[in-house]
Amino acid sequence: MQGRLTENDVTNRVNVENADDVRRAVEEIYAARYPGADLTPLRRAFDDVQAMYRGAYPGILRCDTLYHDLRHSLDAALATARLIEGHDRAQPEPERLGARRAMLGVIVTLLHDSGMLRRAAESEVSNGAVFTKVHIARSAEFLRDYLPRLGFAAEAEAAARIVHYTGYEIDIDKLALEDPRDRVLGCIIGTADLLAQMADRTYLEKCRDFLYPEFVIAGIAKLVRPDGEEVVIYGSPNDLLLKTPDYYEKILRKRMDEALGGVGRYAKVHFGGEDFYAREIEGKMRFLRAAIDDGKLEQVRRVCYSLTERA
Repeated sequence: MQGRLTENDVTNRVNVENADDVRRAVEEIYAARYPGADLTPLRRAFDDVQAMYRGAYPGILRCDTLYHDLRHSLDAALATARLIEGHDRAQPEPERLGARRAMLGVIVTLLHDSGMLRRAAESEVSNGAVFTKVHIARSAEFLRDYLPRLGFAAEAEAAARIVHYTGYEIDIDKLALEDPRDRVLGCIIGTADLLAQMADRTYLEKCRDFLYPEFVIAGIAKLVRPDGEEVVIYGSPNDLLLKTPDYYEKILRKRMDEALGGVGRYAKVHFGGEDFYAREIEGKMRFLRAAIDDGKLEQVRRVCYSLTERA
């Protein structure tokens, strides 16, 4: 694949900055996998999420975080649909997630970072990144209220647990889910969240220019111990880049392979033999390691932008 456009997904065929394009891609995947399924809830969910991030949804203020923007949620939703399709293609009938869980998975993914969005009563909060450490719990709360409006009242409580697979606020092993298929769905959503971020064409630049400032606002770049000692986790935007390869190898890959059950393998099934996400991510890590070894971090220079700035 040559000339991948910045706005496109890993296949260079879907504009993941356009909610309608992503919705159509998801509907096409699901219509083929689940013939005859009523996919109407997906359309409303995509419309609502787009409105939320643009500040046109009742009770929600416009997105003001640069890294966690609408594009990321759309990109992750598409990755979720692909992993679910690959899973259900590979598994025997009793273990398949089916159309309803497949829809729920995409809806939860679309809303997995809704906790970063300020509510109308939070206009005094400087930036949604303030909620980074608790944003999954806030997303879970929103899902409990929102899903019944789409006809998913029965799944709302499970979804509020499943969304925690995208974060670290609750240990995955402590999440009570009665149906093993819900655990698989959680693993898929958590994996899709990571794959979509790292396979973004300008992931490295976004980490430096957008994620680091969010870490500063959230109090993650520097921690203060109970005794008052300050511990620097990321001293600068470039320090975040320098530490990214080790973070990927020692933490993220382990999380995907172990805690999240290695469900990223279903991307290869969906794509019919080639894992486009893995290819993009490994390529970025090789490039970054070489830039670090050569002392040339200035080579990380693709022009990046956030949909938050363009809303």
